[in-house]
Amino acid sequence: MSTVVKPSLLPEVDAFLQRGRLASFVGGKTMGSENDSSIATTDPGSGETLAEVVELTADQVDQAVGIAETAFKKTAWATMPVNERAALLHRLADAVEKRIPIIGQIEAMDAGKVQSQAQGDVRNFVDTIRYFADMAQHINHRTTLAVKGHEAWTVRQPWGACAFIFPWNFPFLLIGWGIAPALAAGNTVVIKPAEDTPLSAIYLAELAKEVGIPDGVINVVTGGGATVGAALSANPRIKRMSFTGSPEVGRLVGEACGRNLVPVKLELGGKGAAVVFDDVDVAQTAQKLAGAITFHTGQVCCDATRWLVHQDIYDDFVNQCVDQLSQVKIGYQLDGQTQMGPVVNAKQRERVLGYLEKGQAEGAQCLLAGGAAEVEGYSGHFVKPALLAGSLDNTAAQEEIFGPVAYLAPFKTESEAIEMANHTNYGLANSVWTTDLTRAARVAESMIAGNSWINAHNVFAHGVPYGGVNLSGMGGGVLSVETLMDYYRSTSVVRPL
Repeated sequence: MSTVVKPSLLPEVDAFLQRGRLASFVGGKTMGSENDSSIATTDPGSGETLAEVVELTADQVDQAVGIAETAFKKTAWATMPVNERAALLHRLADAVEKRIPIIGQIEAMDAGKVQSQAQGDVRNFVDTIRYFADMAQHINHRTTLAVKGHEAWTVRQPWGACAFIFPWNFPFLLIGWGIAPALAAGNTVVIKPAEDTPLSAIYLAELAKEVGIPDGVINVVTGGGATVGAALSANPRIKRMSFTGSPEVGRLVGEACGRNLVPVKLELGGKGAAVVFDDVDVAQTAQKLAGAITFHTGQVCCDATRWLVHQDIYDDFVNQCVDQLSQVKIGYQLDGQTQMGPVVNAKQRERVLGYLEKGQAEGAQCLLAGGAAEVEGYSGHFVKPALLAGSLDNTAAQEEIFGPVAYLAPFKTESEAIEMANHTNYGLANSVWTTDLTRAARVAESMIAGNSWINAHNVFAHGVPYGGVNLSGMGGGVLSVETLMDYYRSTSVVRPL
């Protein structure tokens, strides 16, 4: 009988987890729950509790928004020269960069991410903070308007306290995508991390104080979505709201913000298509798409989960994908040999397995069975990659599964492929695979989504807008100059001559 040697934690990570109940961090200090309520966050790979995290009340969320509002008005953050604000943000990025192994391990433990991928997320956070800190220094805040008979200009200024609700799949990376432009523009922020993955957000808020970010500029409120998330999105004192998550919850957040006329940015789910033409290198394309669907165990909203393949290469492509996915090493996320870790919790594993059952019950062909996976020495939420095929009207082809499951269908012509790709209520991200770049551009522009990629999938370059349409979101995207502009309000100033 073999003995499983479990990976050890870094001393800093162990000390962080051993501190006892972890509190929210508001106004530069910890905030415990008024009613002594807490939520356990668990390791998806082992099922063991990592930490108890306090759950704030709605009144405490209101206090946090008030503290962020006061920090916007009373600290120098909003009014300091932009280069000084940028310098503080760079100091925060430097501090995070020095702790990539620490934060990466916290993230891997909390979210079930393969450790190298978690460290990549932390690196992305660093790059995002630096990107927007630098960009803000080159924005022309005052623009002269050529208006006959008038002296006129517009001026851009920060909004105030901005709220963010983040999901559990990319906790630290998405915090960077969200708060970096808001902070660079001079706003203060209130962060609500997912109840499954709050640890890296708490660590970040404490680190922000350490590097000199003024108290109240970065605040973290922890707890469940029905209490803390609902209280935050319904707060009339926030000036902008950003939510990343499911369309179902996005509707609730949008409705709450609408009642207060608070601008809202919704980054929601997807059911992306990969359109594969018959001139590709079949083995190489299969390898890349297999890698995409298994990255973070398929818990990626913009993933390619519908593979539309030209009929002339369909059988070969299926065989190559089955071979690739059958060899994926499933294991504990801190094991250096692991290629795919667990899904985030038992509920998510049941969701994935349930869609496999529903899809086949509706007539989908099972190309690769998938199902629950066992990892020796661990009682985590592991699943195997799966492939289904058949009608695109199937539930498994229409609804977001959020696991390592792809749905395949063949096509004959380019126009048919485009029609099939657009046969969805979502509109986040698609890709087209072909050596004919003219055709690639034509198809990429014809697919209804916020993002189209060519011969690649899941491409996030700083400077390229990323956002969705239809069920995949509204209110603008991330990662570009347009995102920074979202966090300035514009004032027109006019003097008749």
